[in-house]
Amino acid sequence: MISKETFTKIFLQQKDKSTDSANMKHHMYKWWQSHRSKDIGGLRLSEEGFDYLVNELELRSYEIPFTEPIDLSPQTIIFFDRTMDFPYYLTNQSITVFSERKSFELYMFSDDIRKYGLVKAMNNQNKDSQTDINS
Repeated sequence: MISKETFTKIFLQQKDKSTDSANMKHHMYKWWQSHRSKDIGGLRLSEEGFDYLVNELELRSYEIPFTEPIDLSPQTIIFFDRTMDFPYYLTNQSITVFSERKSFELYMFSDDIRKYGLVKAMNNQNKDSQTDINS
């Protein structure tokens, strides 16, 4: 999984902007919702980060509307933070991603995010079980 530090560096390089530590820190703060450094997750974009990717870098985005508005509770935000391995922009009306594959996966469950969470949890549990068997 690519870290948000790596994504930030790539995004800056695409516009020939400096990747020195001060500029990286500045853009990490501006572009990401979570300001904590971590190896996995934390790829939820701020509005400014989303705008940069769409308007400056002109990346193709895929918006997946929810059939009903969702509650952006801490649990919901943590769930997406742990399951999304690409930058994403989240509102209570939709989620926007920059991966066609992830958009298809989310679109299949857009009417029931709880079901998506259950499937992801089951898949992760199966991966852990396979790792234990192979060890």
